[in-house]
Amino acid sequence: MSLELAPGILGFDNVLLPVGDLPEAVAFYERAGFPVKFRLDEAGIALLGVGKETPGLLLRAEDDYGHRPPPWPAARLWLEVPDARAAADALTAAGVEPLDPPFSTSTGYVVEFADPWGNVIGFTDYLKRPELARS
Repeated sequence: MSLELAPGILGFDNVLLPVGDLPEAVAFYERAGFPVKFRLDEAGIALLGVGKETPGLLLRAEDDYGHRPPPWPAARLWLEVPDARAAADALTAAGVEPLDPPFSTSTGYVVEFADPWGNVIGFTDYLKRPELARS
């Protein structure tokens, strides 16, 4: 049974990721290819862009939130890219180590990486099912 919402779920707003150090987190995610849309250090937040979407990844500094070794048991966020294997190469070149080599799915490939606080992000493509890919 599904919950009926009025007017219904329309889509994603921001995805919040807890981090222990905002400047370190911003630098890490910039290396991973995320542009900073805005940053409010006094509030402990920074919004990173995700494609053409208005929402993005919202980094939020949390007191006493230390580094965690990957893979930390947590939800994973996968974002679509044109080619996940090329993204894996770009991440490695930028000093962001993927958790594993890209792996195959029914629609394409995925590469995952973790930030120093254990948040896991995946870049996935639709190379095997291009009709499902964003244009």
